Amino acid sequence: MPHFSSFRARANAQLIASDIAVTFGGSPVLTGVDIAVTPASRWAIVGENGRGKSTLLNVLAGRLTPDSGTVSRVGTLDVAEQEMVTTDERTVREVLRESIAESISALASLDSAAREFTSGTNRAEQRFTSALERAEALDAWDAERRLDIALDGLGAVTDRTRLLSTLSVGQRYRVRLACLLGGDHDFLLLDEPTNHLDRFGLDYLAERLRGRAGGVVVVSHDRALVSDVAQQILDLDPTPDGRPRVYGAGYASYRAGRAAERIKWEQEYEQQLAMTVKLHEDLSRAQNRLVSSWRPSKGTDKHQRATRAGGLVRNVHRRQEDLQSQLLPVPEPPQRLRFPTIVAQRGTLLVAEHVTVEGRLGVPVSLTLSAGIKQLVTGPNGSGKSTLLSVLAGHDKPTTGQVRAAHDARVVLLRQESELPPECRAGEYFRSRSDGAVSLSSLGLLQSREMNKRIGELSMGQQRRLDLALALACRPSVLLLDEPTNHLSIALVDELTQALEATDAAVVVSTHDRQMLRDTSSWEALDLENS
Repeated sequence: MPHFSSFRARANAQLIASDIAVTFGGSPVLTGVDIAVTPASRWAIVGENGRGKSTLLNVLAGRLTPDSGTVSRVGTLDVAEQEMVTTDERTVREVLRESIAESISALASLDSAAREFTSGTNRAEQRFTSALERAEALDAWDAERRLDIALDGLGAVTDRTRLLSTLSVGQRYRVRLACLLGGDHDFLLLDEPTNHLDRFGLDYLAERLRGRAGGVVVVSHDRALVSDVAQQILDLDPTPDGRPRVYGAGYASYRAGRAAERIKWEQEYEQQLAMTVKLHEDLSRAQNRLVSSWRPSKGTDKHQRATRAGGLVRNVHRRQEDLQSQLLPVPEPPQRLRFPTIVAQRGTLLVAEHVTVEGRLGVPVSLTLSAGIKQLVTGPNGSGKSTLLSVLAGHDKPTTGQVRAAHDARVVLLRQESELPPECRAGEYFRSRSDGAVSLSSLGLLQSREMNKRIGELSMGQQRRLDLALALACRPSVLLLDEPTNHLSIALVDELTQALEATDAAVVVSTHDRQMLRDTSSWEALDLENS
């Protein structure tokens, strides 16, 4: 059973979960999860969609009782969830004051105790001392200033008379996040906190999480945030033994450790398959010998036949037992992303000359793409990045300038938003949109059970994988990618980045993903803000 103590504990705070298991609808969501959070901890929880990251946060927060395992907490915590209610009729000022209500109350109590102390009321000194200690423990005098700094750092709304219900989703979230960062709880639990933040807000968030005097547990697909903040990483993705992995030396350690275990897992699985084939062959030979033993050569007496048969039967049983003990002790490892073979084409594949689109791409853009060229397109929202890619793909016509593609160039665009038909089954839709040269299973993006689902039943991450599979099935010589990391897991984005580096196709990427920008810093860059 969970045990929680909700008084601020400062250096003595701790949040410990041991051997946590959670099952929904008969399916295990979490198994064997251990995590210990101290005031100095900076934890990141990572994994594919559906691996139980948000569920684990709810367990740590005491909102969900696990089916087995224990949770204990000494100290206070606050939680930033992915979703917020849209009908909150409080004003921004009311929300902010509620977030520091304890500090406001502590200062009011201190003022009252101070007046009693100066008037010589009985036991006033003791009350004043207690009130002062409480205010100091909360750092109450600094509470409003911390909120102001957080609001400014996150770019949150400044009009405190506004109702939350009238704010955009992004602005509501920034106000809520400012309340957490401006607060003074022992632990912060954050679920995808980088949603709705711009570059400056992201930088401020990372700085505050690194520097706060309390423990942090963050669920995030944002590799840059994980890299900048996390000291310990809990990976909920599949493992050979079904138990989560912990990496204790930051993001680089996590990447290296996961890659090494993946290689070992694949090797052990291949060895297991080879052993299983051998055992099948041994069993088949033993069974054949057993059958042939009942047809002995002429002159063999009954006693010899019975003696030989008994030994052969025992041999068959032994081979069957060997085979059963070998069956799948090592589960099949997750698929890897595999680009189809793309033959490098000679010469220029695509040329854009002084391209603009009225109202959408105001700065004239010129670029030339040939096989193997890697090109980044950057710029703030509204600068025309998506428009440029659409023009390069031939989906939109430029207002000025022109785009020319080689007659045999295959130019393919992965759009930022999915336009897949929800009623179609994923595998059937893929086959209807491809020429059959590349199979969906060969790309390592969807498992067989996902291929048989209707597209509307797939998660956002799985739909994004299908979009990527459709683009790769065209075996593009020019691949245009608009925010390709949206809804993809950390592991898959790492694989995608490596594949883009290695492919012979010309690649153009538009992204705000800070880690992808770091990983592709050697690429040619086109900044639409400063062109």
